[in-house]
Amino acid sequence: MIKGIRGAITVESNTKEAVKDAVIELLNEMFLQNNIQKEKISHIIFTTTTDLNAEFPAKFARLDFGLKDTAMMCFHELDVADSLQMCLRVLIVLNCDENFTPKFVYLKGASNLR
Repeated sequence: MIKGIRGAITVESNTKEAVKDAVIELLNEMFLQNNIQKEKISHIIFTTTTDLNAEFPAKFARLDFGLKDTAMMCFHELDVADSLQMCLRVLIVLNCDENFTPKFVYLKGASNLR
């Protein structure tokens, strides 16, 4: 069975350091709440709002989480009027048991998305 785990966080500023901090904080929480084992990850999709372009979020997943053999892609979200800005979203696609119930994680300003 394959299931997706969604997560999102707002980023403090459009800098490499702020993007890195947000990726690490969000992935740490997603891994913790869902008891994710790296070898069970099929792939990860990162999106950012168009105001975040200082660095690729996947870079920090590879370096800081050791996900060097995991397929990852980064994209921009649609630029919808009046939508949440400075937002990083993640979709982790996981090979899991049928009874696994994903816990979605929304942090900081992104908690308004739920």
